[in-house]
Amino acid sequence: MLLLAACSPAPSQPDTHEDKLVLGVEQADRFLPLLAGKRVGLVVNQTSMHQQQHLVDYLLSQQVRVQRIFAPEHGFRGDHDAGAHVAAGIDTATGVEIYSIYGSSRKPSEAAMSDLDVVLFDIQDVGARFYTYISSMHYMMEAASERGIPFIVLDRPNPNGEFVDGPLLDEKFRSFVGMHRIPLLHGMTVAELAQMILGEGWLDTSSPLELHLVPMLNYQRTMRYELPVRPSPNLPNHQSIRAYASLCFFEATPVSEGRGTDFPFQVIGHPTLYVSDSEPPFSFTPRSIPGAASHPKFKDQRVYGQDLRQTPVEGLQLSYLIQWHQVFAEAGEPFFTAADFMDKLAGTDRLRLAIEQGLSEDEIKASWQADLTEFKQNRAPYLLYP
Repeated sequence: MLLLAACSPAPSQPDTHEDKLVLGVEQADRFLPLLAGKRVGLVVNQTSMHQQQHLVDYLLSQQVRVQRIFAPEHGFRGDHDAGAHVAAGIDTATGVEIYSIYGSSRKPSEAAMSDLDVVLFDIQDVGARFYTYISSMHYMMEAASERGIPFIVLDRPNPNGEFVDGPLLDEKFRSFVGMHRIPLLHGMTVAELAQMILGEGWLDTSSPLELHLVPMLNYQRTMRYELPVRPSPNLPNHQSIRAYASLCFFEATPVSEGRGTDFPFQVIGHPTLYVSDSEPPFSFTPRSIPGAASHPKFKDQRVYGQDLRQTPVEGLQLSYLIQWHQVFAEAGEPFFTAADFMDKLAGTDRLRLAIEQGLSEDEIKASWQADLTEFKQNRAPYLLYP
């Protein structure tokens, strides 16, 4: 499949002592000329801020013709539960049409693309393969290529950018929470991923795509970056974003990962079986939080377990999952009660089977090192930053 990539190279670093991080969205001189006189489709959400102003409002103030907003999981304003249907409609603040790409279809119809001249993507990702914004980017790239519409990506940091870990996706377990043969923690920004998706021929189309990137200035993937806006309702802070890749697997178990609390993805608990780091054990009570966790596990029940709010969680840590599986196994209780979902999150059944077989974290991680080495070699041509 022959694909055309017209990518904007990263500009040379300015000859100045100034080393402040400059986001793609903060370089209007690089993307506004690409939008002038065009009918623009935007893939944006609540994280798409241009300084203190939403990108939609900023573009309208610059007389850009915003034709349509494509809303991913959690909605345009980021106020939908995980997995909740995102409805189409009109943005009351601007009057711009909102088209859901997290509803009955994940890929926009031909009609939704037919009156566009260009599509711009600007959404903050968190660097985990199963976080669905990169899947939405994939389908929007595919739709743009089929219509011959240029696709622009404004780059943002990966808050887990220094980590490359986890199993590579097995094609048999491909789903919306894992579409690409990349590790669970891939260490790439959305612009780098867009290049790789295109360059590796992962789009299901024979049409070329004109891809434009607006890279960041002064970015290194090892730098600490705390997101100014929560990327989704249940990732409220830096700690939750760092722990997310390790704790999301609990979604496929009877154990609470803190949804329905003020500290989701920072605590782990169960009413009767638990791993505790303290005496008496840490406890919390999930409650209904509309827009974040309307029906959490163990709603209004006290559960017991671990408080990780002050515990550094670096990269992919399997120890928590292994500990809790062991407690359930010793009690003769099923742990991976949603095994199919677990395998989709992992991108393979090998992780679940290894835990059930009693392998250690070191043994499990050793099993995917060869794949990670190959991935790092494959991704190298697409990297924009040190």
